[in-house]
Amino acid sequence: MKMKNGKLANVYLVAVFVILYAPILYLMYYSFNSAGTMHGFENFTLEWYEEVFQDTRLLIIVLNTVVIALLSSAISTILGVIGALAIQRVRKIRQRNSLLAMNNVLIVSPDVIIGASFLIFFTMLGIQLGFTSVLLSHIAFSVPIVVLMVLPKLQEMSPTLIDAARDLGASGWGVLTKVIIPFLRPGIFAGFFMALTYSLDDFAVTFFVTGNGYTTLSVEIYSWARQGISPSINALSTLIFLFTITLVLGYYFLTRRGDNRKTKWGVVQP
Repeated sequence: MKMKNGKLANVYLVAVFVILYAPILYLMYYSFNSAGTMHGFENFTLEWYEEVFQDTRLLIIVLNTVVIALLSSAISTILGVIGALAIQRVRKIRQRNSLLAMNNVLIVSPDVIIGASFLIFFTMLGIQLGFTSVLLSHIAFSVPIVVLMVLPKLQEMSPTLIDAARDLGASGWGVLTKVIIPFLRPGIFAGFFMALTYSLDDFAVTFFVTGNGYTTLSVEIYSWARQGISPSINALSTLIFLFTITLVLGYYFLTRRGDNRKTKWGVVQP
C-alpha cells in the first residue's frame, strides 16, 4: 500500500512539473527558431537573442529593472529585519498578532488594488510617477515578505544566546552584529532573494506607478505581447527565466553553506 501511494505521489509530482514547465520549455525551444514563428521549427539560430542585445532601448529597460530590484531588495531587507526584531520584542500576544496581521495585508491583497492605491497616494503627495514611485512601491510590498522570512528564524533563536553575550560584556550593537545577525543570516538571504524575485517579476503594481519615459521589463513585455508573441519576446523571456534560476541556485548554495557552518549551539562561525 505504501509503495502504491509512493508511486501515485511521484506521478502527481511529475504531472505538476510538466504542467508548470512545459510552456516555458516550449517558449525556450522556439526562441531558437529561424522561422520566427511558433508553429514549425526550421533551423537553429541566435538571431533573436542578438536582436535583444542590439536593442538599446531594451537594454536601458533591463538596467532600470535590475537597479529597481537591487535597491528595493536591499532597502526592504534592512527595514524587514528591523521590523521582525520590533515584532519579536512585543510581549503581548494580541499586539504581536495585530502587527503580523498588518504586515500581511500587502501580501494577501490583490496587486491591482495595491497598484491603484499607490497611484492615488503618489498623486495626492505630488510625487512624479517614474523611478521614485516604482522604487517606493517595490519597497512597500517587499518589506512584509522579508519580515515573514526573518521572523520564524528569529523565533528559533534561544534568548540564552543573547544573555550569554551580554554576560560576556557585549554591547547592544555587539549582540546585534555578532550574535543576532549571524544567526538570522539564512532568513535574511531568503528575504533578500524573495524580494528580488518579486521585484523582477512584478507587473500589476508597476503598471500603475510607472510614468512616461520610464518602464520596467514586465510592463514592456506586456506592451509587446499585446501586439502578438514575437521571437524576441521568447528570447527575452528565456533570459529572464535563466536569470531567475540562477538566483534560486545562488540562494540555495548560500543557505546551504550557512547551515554547514553552524556549530552545535546554533551560532554561525565567523
